[in-house]
Amino acid sequence: MASSPCSSVNFDSGLEIKTRSVEQTLIPLVSQITTLINHKDKPKKSERTQQAIQRVGQAVSVAVGRFVAVGEAIAVENEELKEEMGMACFEARRAGDAIAQLTDVGTAVTPPVDGRTTVFSDRTGMVKAARMLLSSVTKVLVLADRIVIKQIITSRNKVLVTLEQLERVSTFQEFVQIFSQFGNQMVEFAHLTGDRQNDLKDENKKARMAAARAVLEKCTMMLLTASKTCLRHPDCESARINKDAVFHRMRFALEQVMEIVTDARPCGETKVLPLSIYTGIKDFKSNVEGLREGLYLLPHQALSGQLEAVVERTEDFTDSAYTSHEHREGILQLCQLARQDTDQLITAWMEAKQSLNAKEATEEMELSILKTCQSVYELRRELHKVAVGRAADLLKLHAEHLPLRALKASGGEGNLEAVAEYARTLGEQKEQLVETCRLLCHVSGTEPLEITCIHAEETFHVIGPQIISAAQTLALHPSSKIAKENLDVFCEAWESQLCDMAVLLREINDVFEGRRGDKRAYVSLPRPGKHSANLKTVKAVKLDAEEQSTIAKLGLELRLLTSDMDTEVEKWEDQEHDIVRQGQSLSSMAYSMYLFTRGEGLLKTTTDLFHQAEVLSEEGLQLCSSLHTFSTQLMDEEKVIVLSEMEKLMGLCQQLQMGVRTPVQGKTATFQKVDSSIQNTRAIITVVIYLLPVCNKIVRKYKSERSSLGSPQSWRDRQSSTAVKDDVLNGKNSNGFGVKSLEQHMANLTFLESK
Repeated sequence: MASSPCSSVNFDSGLEIKTRSVEQTLIPLVSQITTLINHKDKPKKSERTQQAIQRVGQAVSVAVGRFVAVGEAIAVENEELKEEMGMACFEARRAGDAIAQLTDVGTAVTPPVDGRTTVFSDRTGMVKAARMLLSSVTKVLVLADRIVIKQIITSRNKVLVTLEQLERVSTFQEFVQIFSQFGNQMVEFAHLTGDRQNDLKDENKKARMAAARAVLEKCTMMLLTASKTCLRHPDCESARINKDAVFHRMRFALEQVMEIVTDARPCGETKVLPLSIYTGIKDFKSNVEGLREGLYLLPHQALSGQLEAVVERTEDFTDSAYTSHEHREGILQLCQLARQDTDQLITAWMEAKQSLNAKEATEEMELSILKTCQSVYELRRELHKVAVGRAADLLKLHAEHLPLRALKASGGEGNLEAVAEYARTLGEQKEQLVETCRLLCHVSGTEPLEITCIHAEETFHVIGPQIISAAQTLALHPSSKIAKENLDVFCEAWESQLCDMAVLLREINDVFEGRRGDKRAYVSLPRPGKHSANLKTVKAVKLDAEEQSTIAKLGLELRLLTSDMDTEVEKWEDQEHDIVRQGQSLSSMAYSMYLFTRGEGLLKTTTDLFHQAEVLSEEGLQLCSSLHTFSTQLMDEEKVIVLSEMEKLMGLCQQLQMGVRTPVQGKTATFQKVDSSIQNTRAIITVVIYLLPVCNKIVRKYKSERSSLGSPQSWRDRQSSTAVKDDVLNGKNSNGFGVKSLEQHMANLTFLESK
């Protein structure tokens, strides 16, 4: 499991931050508190510094008050959390009041005569109040997150109940009535799990959730046609087999979603991915390179054993009937070379260990380390070439979907012998695809992509036999329109999975070549009054070929702009700067929208696109807040430029937000909304591209002036009075937008408390 940003500080037993929405809500608070605690330990404070600290303390108190009001409203709506939430809100309010009191410097310019303790004299009290506040606020957020989990569980339970009813129906009228209810429930479940998927911090869980949701999406239509076919032909064995397989797969996918959402597995099992060659090589290289730091970190047998484990897994490539002789020989030679280089490394290593004076790698050993790492890299590259090449060839070979066409034709003619013949052809194709997915898993490069490869393998393995049973049913009832429709649906699922495999192939190539992947930011925390709201069903639309072509030009312009933006971002020295991080986020989301214009990436429908555009507009408005804070410390001319562009950006973000939230009906109106969303996004990115170098120049200028300030003593004297300005210009302002990682802030708090 991915480490939590709060892992360095244990606020409370059982509290673990698993979602981005909780983390992002905490970051501003941590930033403000860190600003308060990290003020300089000087006996004298300038009036400006004191006032700045007091303003931050008051801002924390006011923000906590509003936050607690929301928490209390949530408690009222959820009786089972009322006691816990009430206590957490009480502690948060008390801690916020304590911080406000400690930062109320009032008469602190001179020594307090009333005996009042302030932040300047009670650092321990401030740290204690800060930790209490963070602990209680985290608890409120985690409790609120439980409501989201409860919503998903409730939604899933409804789906399961209706699913059982659908399985038992015996008449068309009853089926239509129940399936209508089931469809609405699945839409609600899809919305809830989609938000949860994109809010999860653990990338592996996100990938597993995406896989399970993809199964549910495809199986919903399969369930409709398979059930109708079974009702029309109740004595047909192949129709029953077809239907049972769909219901089984849907239940399994629902169970997978629950495992991810509740973080639990039956019988305490742990989900472990099968070890891939990529992971094996990565671990092997890590141990080899680790020998530079210490010669006695592991026994030499462990290194040999690791390599042999990798070589053993290459048998998936060399033993395959579909691997060419040339590729097989190339892989075997590279395995042998890796063994030889590893043996030479072990020899040099043992000699270095036997030398009394050697405490680190010798020159000979260093050369052996480099050779060994290079040889396993060459092996990985060859395996990548073989797997990706075979996948590309297969996709090209099966682009016409000839076995599917033949099965449809022979089934429609009632030709059982031809169906059996083409079923064997499809079975061979299925085996090729399953094996290719397994090879891609070995070279995928990341665990989330490994999970996607496993999902693709399972999908081909399951859908292949389902297509055959649907074709057999049609052959037995060639005049049945329902049986024909059922076969069409399963064939479309197969074709859809081939398209998904093509996207997966591009993503694996991107990782191997060091290009970035898609990133999307969502939040799923509940809000008062909305926990039980019925989700409005929005019809998701896929663009047709003509519409896709029309927006392709716009998409290309957006792609070029994101490249320019990435170039500007890379010029910043401080990659953790507030403005940089938000710029990177905007660029990544715009890139996802560009992929949509090509019919690629994670955004599959117009609903996905509009959701992404709304998130992008929210991120743009956050950038506006950061720019406004940034401008408060600038000279008049610089300030005018930044504020002028900020106002443009704000107007464009609000325009985009209003546009995507406005409901439309009809194909033409939907396409116009897509076109408008992409054009507004392009305008937003254009403004940000202009702002990035302007702000970077200002930050560099400020740092240059700071470095040229008089003597070291004069700089130390000035440091206290400019602490707040430093934070603002370095993207660490107390308003909470864009700060260093939560782990760093928590580490700071821990360090301060131990002093």
